[in-house]
This record gives sequence, structure tokens and C-alpha cells, in this order.
Amino acid sequence: MTDKIYARAAQPATPNSFDVPAHACDCHTHIHGNIEKFPFFAGRVYTPGPASPEEMAALHKALHVERVVIVTPSVYGTDNSSSLFGMKARGSTARGVAVIDDKTTEAELDAMQADGFRGIRVNLATDGVNDADTGRSRFAAAVERVNARGWHVQLYTTLAMISAIKDLVLASPVPAVFDHFGGLDASLGLEQPGFADLIELVKSGKAYAKISGAYRSSKLASDYQDMVPYARALIAANPDRIVWGTDWPHPDSAQVPGRKATDIAPFHPIDDGRLLNQLPVWAPDANVRKKILVDNPARLYGF
Repeated sequence: MTDKIYARAAQPATPNSFDVPAHACDCHTHIHGNIEKFPFFAGRVYTPGPASPEEMAALHKALHVERVVIVTPSVYGTDNSSSLFGMKARGSTARGVAVIDDKTTEAELDAMQADGFRGIRVNLATDGVNDADTGRSRFAAAVERVNARGWHVQLYTTLAMISAIKDLVLASPVPAVFDHFGGLDASLGLEQPGFADLIELVKSGKAYAKISGAYRSSKLASDYQDMVPYARALIAANPDRIVWGTDWPHPDSAQVPGRKATDIAPFHPIDDGRLLNQLPVWAPDANVRKKILVDNPARLYGF
């Protein structure tokens, strides 16, 4: 493969504007290893370029971020080996979130736990799942699989689905973690259907929200100013249930007319330094930022 086919994932261009606390964690990243060693899932809906552990290490060195959570993306199906490759390269400062199905054995989950996986991801958004019954059954099944391990269930979905599963989350024995601001649409305002349910779940302590992937909710690059009220509302609801992430390498999983699932989808050119510098805008209090960057990830991922 040539560089003309693969665009490289972005590196930070803007230095930190604030003191990042020791042991800060980027709670949402992906590793795409060499395609020969880590082939993609045939049923994927998009194809990303490579994103190596070395590139991720450079990213976090520039951001002064020590810890990382590597999440298996939909392009690998239930093969978590590329995430594990990234975790092993990082060592004790890495944790993982896996994707499993009913064929995944308890012995495999035991091995994942030993390797540092601490949750499973249910990706309803990329799979285009909007049916409430399907979402409810998939969440309930995920809770059942991880309950005895004290893991969490991470969901990439929409506010409508969050409303549909709210009662299950409130009754769940394990935490739910909602990716990327819960899939809200920044243009629809704080009163948009479902946002109040996300706020209620965060406030209850039963759910965490990842203030990550702002570009997925907002069209106002590069600072995503329209995300400020949402971030502040989520933090105000419960600063002990908010975690931050880059979503590096910023994959483009959208269905684009004329682009086949097997065509390389270029990464979004996000400046993660500028993105991290939004955190003091969202959370002006340094003690709250420490909760978001250090304390909450340490509790959720077992650092």
C-alpha cells in the first residue's frame, strides 16, 4: 500500500493552553494495525487507513496525556486483536473496550480481562440500528455478559435510543457509558428530544458520558463552539460521571454517495491540541478537569 492511498492520521498542531494533570487519560481512541496482520471484517460499512501505536504515542506525548483507552471499532467485527496490539505497545497505561458476540466464550472474556479490557462496546450507530426493541435486547444481553466481571457497557447510539433504554440503564447493575455526547445534534438545542434523558442518567450516577467526537455532533470546526452548552450541561449534571476522549484517529464512518465500504475513508483532519484546549472552556474549574481527565477514568477503567 502506498502513501497515496492512505492519508495519515492527524497529529496535534496546537500546544496545550492549560496544565494537564498527571495521569490524564484519553478515553476514546482506535488502533488500526497493519492490514495484513489485522484484516478488517468483511461486513464493515467503511474502511479506515492505518493508525499505529507509534502515531498514538506521539499524539499523547504532544498532549501530555499519559493513559489511554483503546476501543475496538466496528471495522474489525468481534476481532479485538488490533486493539490488544495497541494496548500491549502502551503497557500498564492502556485499557481496552472490546466487541463481542454470543460466540465469545467466558474463557475468552477471562483472557480479555487479564489483558486489560474493562468493558464491551455495543455500536448501534454505525450499524444503523434504530429499532428500540433491538437496542433494548442488545443492551440487556451485554449487561448479562459483563455483570459478574464488574465491566461496563459502552454504547455508540442516538438520543432516541438512549430514551428507549433509559429504564434498563437505571436498573442496570453495571455502568453504561455513552460515546460522543450521546449522539446529539448540536444544531437542535438543549431541548432536543432525548438530551434530558441523557442528563438524567448521568445525574443518577448509572451512566457516564464521553465528551468526545465533537465533530460528529457539530459542523462548527475547529472549536465546535456550539458544543459548549452541551458539555457544560453534562458536567454540571454530575462531574463524577464525565470522561474525555479524542476519538483519534478520527475515522469517517459516514455513508458517502459513491464511496464503497471497501474504499479508504480519509480521516477527519482534527487538531487534537485545539480540541483538548476546549476542555477549560467546558470545565473552567481545574478540580473538575482533574475528575474528568484522571479520577473518573481511573475508577471506570481500573487504572
